[in-house]
Amino acid sequence: MQEKSLGYAILNHKCPRCRTGDIFRYSFLQKPAKFTATHKNCPHCDLQYEREPGFFFGAMYVSYALTMAVLLGTAFILYNFFGDPELIVYITTVPVVVLLLLPIIFRYSRTLFLHGFGGVSYNPTLAKQSSTDNS
Repeated sequence: MQEKSLGYAILNHKCPRCRTGDIFRYSFLQKPAKFTATHKNCPHCDLQYEREPGFFFGAMYVSYALTMAVLLGTAFILYNFFGDPELIVYITTVPVVVLLLLPIIFRYSRTLFLHGFGGVSYNPTLAKQSSTDNS
């Protein structure tokens, strides 16, 4: 079995310890209204995702950074590719883009925070055990 990379685990919202179990209960396309529903523990290695009460409050900082990147990126595209439109275009377009991307920003901020600040190291043995246990 091929080891899963950190990039794969982050892009697919996988557990930081086994990189196999899902962090979120439903895929965004499966149930868009429940994009915030997370597992309490990893379905494969039983890692507790919320390391302490209020752990994911720190993900707000990651969310802020991602939101600013989207905001600045949208403004950059409007300025450079649409000929610096009127102010009202910026005032309406930027918030709409941020709101449309809110579920994605939410999920990636939690995933990045868990991987970066969760204090959990990847354990390839758990990934192999969980995949063989489920086969």
